[in-house]
Amino acid sequence: MSFQHQHAAHCESGVISNLLRHHGVPITESLAFGLSAALSFAYIPFVKISGLPLIAYRMPPKSIIKGLMAPLAARFRFETFRSPAAGQQRLDGLLAAGKVVGLQTSVYWLPYFPPDMRFHFNAHNLLVYGKSGDEYLISDPVFEEPVRCASADLARARFAKGVLAPKGLLYFPEAIGRQDVTPAAVRRAILKTCRTMLAPVPIAGVRGMRLLANKVAKLPPAEAHTTAFIGHIVRMQEEIGTGGAGFRFIYAAFLQEAATLARMPQLAGFSDRLTAIGGTWRAFALKAARMVKGREPVDPAAIAAKLRDLAALEEAFFRDLKAALP
Repeated sequence: MSFQHQHAAHCESGVISNLLRHHGVPITESLAFGLSAALSFAYIPFVKISGLPLIAYRMPPKSIIKGLMAPLAARFRFETFRSPAAGQQRLDGLLAAGKVVGLQTSVYWLPYFPPDMRFHFNAHNLLVYGKSGDEYLISDPVFEEPVRCASADLARARFAKGVLAPKGLLYFPEAIGRQDVTPAAVRRAILKTCRTMLAPVPIAGVRGMRLLANKVAKLPPAEAHTTAFIGHIVRMQEEIGTGGAGFRFIYAAFLQEAATLARMPQLAGFSDRLTAIGGTWRAFALKAARMVKGREPVDPAAIAAKLRDLAALEEAFFRDLKAALP
């Protein structure tokens, strides 16, 4: 079966949906994202990216892949390596055996990314489906067409150092027990996401949003660090992966599919509601970006207020969504 590349909004959900379709599972990117309960929010001040705190709008790397194992009765193999040579040898062997292989990489060292899109983010997923000479044939779901990458460049991307260092991680399915999605699996996934977003943990879900708002509110308006911090929020939201608004749009699409799959038509209304919340996240990012670019005065209090408004919207949304499930 020849591999069919499909463009996606986000790397991990795009990789796993492309990989599962290759193995006969008719799954969309949004269904993979929602069924794995990947939507979240976290403000983690003790984990740094480029010296600034980690702000996440989805569950950690590999959670989408691992989250689909139970509903599909699937088993995946994950392997890391001590050296680039060992990692390349194993990848070449799997490709020679006809496998399509998932990799975790660093965006910064992938030369097919435009220079202005490269940054030190070590959790970018892609698929390798073949090799031609010294070049790997790559299905990177954030690109519209397949790309190629020289072996030395791919090795560097697979063994980048720093936060979330991939250590040459590769993965592929060993078994997939079922190819359909049950209503019970959909319901369990939605309940899990509701619990995540409403969790009584200061750094997670809507509480994490409020914790970040409190941090921003205390920033002095006239300092370079404040502008950098606000810019970091925008970058984590809109550039790393798919970001806050994008993930809300993907989950809204999942709820639309789930309304039919789980025979719960009430979910269609929640899909529309979350799409509107995603639009509010995008408007928040636009306002923050205008401050960073000097088109508006830097106003931490205004940014904090908008974050609190978003927390209130999402808290009400997920409480209502949880209550609407049978």
